Parts: sequence; structure tokens; C-alpha cells
Amino acid sequence: MKTFLLLGSGELGKEFTISAKRYGHQVIAVDKYRNAPAMQVSNQSEVIDMLDGEALQELIDRHKPDYIIPEIEAIRTEKLFEFEKAGIKVVPSAKAVNYTMDRKAIRDLAAKDLGLKTAKYEYANNVEELREAVKNVGLPCVVKPLMSSSGKGQSTIKSFDEVDYAWQYAIDGSRGDKLEVIVEEFIPFDSEITLLTVTQKEGPTLFCPPIGHRQERGDYQESWQPASISKEQLKDAQEMAKKVTAALTGEGLWGVEFFLSEKGVYFSELSPRPHDTGMVTLAGTQNFNEFELHLRAILGIPIPDITPLKNGANAVILAKKESNDWPNYSGFEDAGKYSKTDFKIFGKPNTRPYRRMGIALAYDELNSDMEELRKRAKLVADCIEVVE
Repeated sequence: MKTFLLLGSGELGKEFTISAKRYGHQVIAVDKYRNAPAMQVSNQSEVIDMLDGEALQELIDRHKPDYIIPEIEAIRTEKLFEFEKAGIKVVPSAKAVNYTMDRKAIRDLAAKDLGLKTAKYEYANNVEELREAVKNVGLPCVVKPLMSSSGKGQSTIKSFDEVDYAWQYAIDGSRGDKLEVIVEEFIPFDSEITLLTVTQKEGPTLFCPPIGHRQERGDYQESWQPASISKEQLKDAQEMAKKVTAALTGEGLWGVEFFLSEKGVYFSELSPRPHDTGMVTLAGTQNFNEFELHLRAILGIPIPDITPLKNGANAVILAKKESNDWPNYSGFEDAGKYSKTDFKIFGKPNTRPYRRMGIALAYDELNSDMEELRKRAKLVADCIEVVE
């Protein structure tokens, strides 16, 4: 039995914990608040500020885990190098986590060191620098915090009048203690995809069928698998994903995001762990869902292949109000009337506007109508309401 220290205990961590426990291992779930989703299914839980290096060290000394699994960005990532040197496996690697938790590091690695095709970009440390960066990049452009998740703090600027707001919105949505933002050229893309990529210690790099997704407010609202993509585009995306994951080193599943446009495939972002859009794999779209793939790659259990089994789609279930009380839900009976669907509630202990509280899933045989599946997933999601 191995012990996993899970740093971040949201819905992705919850599904990973379930996978790990099904393989007979122990999980200690860590987050900054009590009753986080993964804590509800873990062996033990801890509440700490993961940006506090001393608190992290005390946690490691006390639990002596075999693996450290970062699930969020707000971690004192430089401590991970110390843990790795002490013989604890950081997943996928301390280098990978340190780079990918910081948009500046990963973008410079991709664009400058590896030569991947990316949008034009600049950085800003204050609102005056942001104004200058917007001039250089051009309008419209996208402003993001260097450290954030699920689109928090991200906005699109269409006029210079929006610069002050974009700066404050990015800082308010930032995770960690870096008061810096990235300004990106707005790419007029046709669609965007997540390419779940699996790196193994022994064995080839594998790719899941590409996942399409749609965002609002910088956060995904629905995803579907497989996405429509040409053979040439898929080849380009796979080559870039393989190149960047190899440079970052380590074993596990990565969520690599790309824009598809008339000018080609652009590398966008990278997560060194299961991806929120990849929750569509919980619909049984492939022989292993993304959490099982992550676990098997970490443990060195061979993954001979990733086999598509079904077409699938998912849509998010969102909260509308802010409340510190445990939420209730209505509409399960109506949601359950739709054939070849499912829904999952994450178990978050409080709500805020637009917070993702669950997902609805729809699936059917391979080559089934994806638009119909997307509509069906949305119908199920619309049935379920988060109530006080």
C-alpha cells in the first residue's frame, strides 16, 4: 500500500482519490478549508495554507508520504524540489509542477525554449505596465493572472478603458502571491481542445481522443469527446504535447490545451494532472477514465493502449448564489428521465455565483450525433438546481 498526499481536494482530487482507493492505496487529502470534496472519501484530511512552506514541511514530516499529488496552483512549489531530493515522488515531477503552476514559466518554455506556436504575449507587474503591454500586443487581448485555475481572473480587453478593471479582476482571481499578469494576443480560433496526454516511465506517450470544450468567463461550461479535428491538426497537437511533456519530465496524465484556427494549431496552456474538461471521460468514453490513467502512470502499471468506447458530452451544474451553508439540490427526478445520461454532484460545502457544483453526462455509441449528446447533457444539467 502506498500513501498519496493530495495537495488540493476539489472534484478532480475526489475522483483521483476514488481511483487510488480502488487500487488499495491510502490518500491524505489537503486543502485550505474543511469538508472539501476529496476529504469526504479520503483516509485522512488536513487543513493548511499550502503556500506556507513550514506547514507543508510539517505535513511531510508527520505523514511521510510515498507520493505528493498537486491538484491546485496555490502551493509553495519550490518546496517540492526539497521533497523530491529527499526521495518522495512528486507527480509528475517537481520541475513540471513548478513550471506549469506559473503561466510565465510554462509559456516561456513552450514559446522560447521549445519553439511551439503560441499567441503573442507580454507580462505586466502593475496597471501601468499592463496598459503598455496591451498597446504592444494589440486589441482585443486576453489578460490572465500568472497563477489561477478554472478561468479565475481571466478577461478579454476590447478597449483601453477596460485595462484598470482587467488588472484588478486578474489580481482578485489570482492564486498564490504573485501580483503579475500575462497579456495574450486574442487568437480568432475556430475551436479549442484539450489533449489528455499520458507519459509513462516504461512505455510510449499515449493520447486520449481529443476533447472539445466551450468556455464562459474563462471557465469551461461543457466538454465533449471526441472533438472534431483534422488528422493534420491532431498530428501537430500530439507532437507539441509530446515535446512539452518530455521537457517537463515525469509520469502521469497531463491536460494540454490548444486553439485550432485557420493559421494552424496554437499551444495554449498545460496542467500536470487530470483536467476539468476531461471529466467527460467519466461517461465511459474510453477504457480508462482520466483519473485511472493518471494513477496507473504514476504507479508504473502498464497502459497498453487507450481505446475509444463511446461518444460523450458533459455540461456543468452551477451555483447561482453565495452561501456558507451546505447546499441542497432539486430536480434529480426530472434529470433521471433522460436515456443514456448520468449526473454527479461534487459535494462542495458552500456556494458562490457560477461555482461548479456538479456535472451532467450524456453518452452513446461511437459515431453518434455529438450535437444531440451536447444538447442532452445540457438538458440534464438544467434540470438540477442548487438550492439553499
